[in-house]
Amino acid sequence: MLILLPPSEGKSAARRGRPLDLATLSFPGLTEPRGRTLDALVSLCEGDPQAAATTLGIGTTQLDLVDQDRGLRTAPTQRADQVYTGVLYDALDVATLTPAARRRAASRVAITSSLFGLVRPTDRIPAYRLSGDTTLPGLGPVAGVWREHLGQVVTDAVGSGLLVDLRSGTYVGFWRPAGVRTATVRVLHEHQGRRKVVSHFNKATKGRIVRALLEAGADPRTPARLAGALRDLGWVVEEDGGRLDVVVSEV
Repeated sequence: MLILLPPSEGKSAARRGRPLDLATLSFPGLTEPRGRTLDALVSLCEGDPQAAATTLGIGTTQLDLVDQDRGLRTAPTQRADQVYTGVLYDALDVATLTPAARRRAASRVAITSSLFGLVRPTDRIPAYRLSGDTTLPGLGPVAGVWREHLGQVVTDAVGSGLLVDLRSGTYVGFWRPAGVRTATVRVLHEHQGRRKVVSHFNKATKGRIVRALLEAGADPRTPARLAGALRDLGWVVEEDGGRLDVVVSEV
């Protein structure tokens, strides 16, 4: 099983740690496009800060993020599961998993990244600002870069197992599954008989689902078996082919 997560916009910067070394990251087939994307981002931020901020979609009060991206080659790194923050990652809370569950996370979880394509929780990366819908000068849309390279990498990582796709909309555009067994999970908030997707419920529940699967050691090979595993863990799940709707009434 490969659980594919979205990144978070918010990131925690390391205070100390060795600098980025692309050669040490998982999925070495992505080293070349990682290098090109990194070069394009750093080059942008070495120029006019205001122009860089506009390209990156940040306000003039956030020019510190331009400075951050300018120094990516020498910035300290830490584990990706410490860099990414926010509702989903708070709910997953890798640091408090049991040792066995943390080992499973290292081999069964991957995080989509605008800068690195795909990383494992244990990969050491710096904090960065680069959204999935950004177009970088000299490179083009970052989504287009990864669309060219992620397919075979993800397919190889999944093997004969199941891809559990928890990515959000922007990052779904980086690569659409083909030729692998895939389960996509949608979280619906039910209130007074009505159901809708609510961002906070969606992210928190996905984090808790991943945590529970890792703690339980579940390794389903089909969407139906994933649905069964989630029901065993206490969720209400409705199946529609490869799509699973998890229905929650409270976060």
